[in-house]
Amino acid sequence: MVLTIYFATINLIAFAVYGIDKYKAKEEKWRISEKTLIALAIFGGAFGAFVGMKVFHHKTRKRKFTVTVPVCVGVWAVIWAVFFWQNHHLVVTEYEYIDDFDYTIVQISDLHGQYFGPKQYFLMNKIKKCNPDCIVVTGDMVDSYFTNYSTSLTFFREAVQIAPVYYVLGNHELRLKDDGLEEFLEELEGLGVNYLNGKAVALENVVIAGTKDYRHVEDYNWKNDERLHILLAHTPNRYEKYQEVGAEMVFAGHIHGGQVIIPGVGGIFSPGVKLLPELYEGEHRFGNMTLYISRGLGNSILPLRINNFPEIVVVRIHP
Repeated sequence: MVLTIYFATINLIAFAVYGIDKYKAKEEKWRISEKTLIALAIFGGAFGAFVGMKVFHHKTRKRKFTVTVPVCVGVWAVIWAVFFWQNHHLVVTEYEYIDDFDYTIVQISDLHGQYFGPKQYFLMNKIKKCNPDCIVVTGDMVDSYFTNYSTSLTFFREAVQIAPVYYVLGNHELRLKDDGLEEFLEELEGLGVNYLNGKAVALENVVIAGTKDYRHVEDYNWKNDERLHILLAHTPNRYEKYQEVGAEMVFAGHIHGGQVIIPGVGGIFSPGVKLLPELYEGEHRFGNMTLYISRGLGNSILPLRINNFPEIVVVRIHP
């Protein structure tokens, strides 16, 4: 979403600047420098610059522009296609967990208001094909820097029609406590979303609990309960505490897969710009606890993924 806004803005600016410069040329007024016009094309405004040249019949006889701007259009078309593919190509990662019952869990994390088609069609279609018994959502569905509640509400509205949905907050939602979060949660409650704010829901074979927020982990007194103890958390880094309170299966996100994944090295960045995080994706076992980390679906400040496609996690429990 951030990249889309950037490209749309700089191309509109480039188109307008080329038009303004043409007007100034006709009126014999002070001109915008050619370096500025070329720079707009180089830094992402090539499409707007090219259209501006054609519409305003501006700089169409200067080789500097007739060659440079079309080349920039081609380069940015490739860059945009790669960016779009890396940020929107949804993948499904499946894991198996052995127990004495059948149950399928789909995990969604870190949407950050990302758009996957009208009514989140492409995302919802992938989830439906997984045939989940429940959908667990591990935070940062809304982005605190580019807040858009409607996109996230659309996801939840469609998700509850597929399976029961259980949700915990991430750090971005917590930043919005004074900026519409309560209204958002009320709407989710009206949709039938189970918001697990330090709560647990007991089902036939599992108990699903949620951390109050990513800094606090409650003790749910699971010791005398023989069902599978599932904990939803936002950050994976407190896995020792999750194990201490008796969780047997934990779902987390937050790290965005390290943004850039280098084969043989792993994820490069984590929130707070920490380099080479140890826990950035995948299945991890700590004693009798299994931790599943989703690479998430969207981005926040850093709007680019490389070798790190948006991910839907599926855990299939079976005997």
